[in-house]
Amino acid sequence: MQYPLSGLLAVAVCAVLAGASSFAAITDWLHDLDEQARDRLGFDHGVPVGTTVWRLLTRLDDGLLSTVLAGWLTARAQPATIPRPRRYRTVIAVDGKTLRGARPGDGGQVHPPSALDTSTGIVLAQVTIAAKSNEIPAFAPLLDAVETVLGTLTGLLFIADALHTQTAHAEEIAARGAHLMIPTKGNQPTLFAQIKALPWPDVPLGDRRRDTGHGRHETRTVKAITVHTPGGIGFPHAQQAIRILRTRTPGAKTSHETTYYTMSPPAEQAQPARRPTGLGPPRMAHREPRPPRPRRHVP
Repeated sequence: MQYPLSGLLAVAVCAVLAGASSFAAITDWLHDLDEQARDRLGFDHGVPVGTTVWRLLTRLDDGLLSTVLAGWLTARAQPATIPRPRRYRTVIAVDGKTLRGARPGDGGQVHPPSALDTSTGIVLAQVTIAAKSNEIPAFAPLLDAVETVLGTLTGLLFIADALHTQTAHAEEIAARGAHLMIPTKGNQPTLFAQIKALPWPDVPLGDRRRDTGHGRHETRTVKAITVHTPGGIGFPHAQQAIRILRTRTPGAKTSHETTYYTMSPPAEQAQPARRPTGLGPPRMAHREPRPPRPRRHVP
C-alpha cells in the first residue's frame, strides 16, 4: 500500500513536537489519531506499520529536507514580491547546539552547527559534523547551505562565537561578499592582545544602554575604533574594533565583563548605537551609508 509522503513527514514532525523520541513512539502517535485527523493527513485507506515509518525516516536525505523546509519557510515569512527595505541588513547567527534525544549509530550526541536568520527566527541551514570533528570544518559547508536557500550571501552580516574567530572564516565570508562580526578571546592570543592594547580610554563613548530584568540591572557601553588592514590589527578584512563593557548588579553584587569584537562593515554602515550590545543577536537597524561621526583612527 502507498502512503502520502507529505502526511508521513507531517506526522514525524508533530509526533516529535509532542514528545516522541523513537520510531515506535512516532508510529504510536499516528495510530492514536482519530479518523478525521488521519483523513486530513491523507491516510484515508489505513495507516502504515512501524517498519514502514522506520524505512522512510532512515532513508531521508536530511540535508535536502532541511534546505527545502528552510526555503519554504523563508518564502512564507518574506514573500519575494515584497522587497526588503534597503536600510536593513540581514543578520545570520551561527551556532552549534546539541540535539536532545538524537543519537547517531555510534550512540554519541548530534551537534550540528546552524545558521539562524535573526529577523525571521528561521533556521536557514544546519550541517552534520563528522565524528571526532568540531564546528570549524563545517563553517564553509554551512555557508554553502545558506547560499542555496537565499541565493546569495552578498551584504549579509554573520555573527558567531569565539570558536569561529578564524582567519579562514573571515576570508571565506569576504569572498562571498558578506560581512563578519566576531568576538576575540584567548583562542587568538595575539589578536586579543592587539585589540585590548588599543587606546580605548581616548575613544569617545559610542553608545550606552541600561536594562532592568530578572532581578538585575545591566549597563552596556560600546566604543568602536576604525582600523586599517594591513597595518592595523591582524585579522583579515576587519575595519572596526569594538569594546563592549557590561556592568551587572544582581542585588547587592556588581560584576564587570569586557568583550572585544572585530567587525568588517565600515563605520559609515555600522555606528555604535546600532551595534549589538547584549548577549543576543544584533538588532537589524544597520542603515545604509551616511556620513560617519568623527572618531579616532588607528594607523
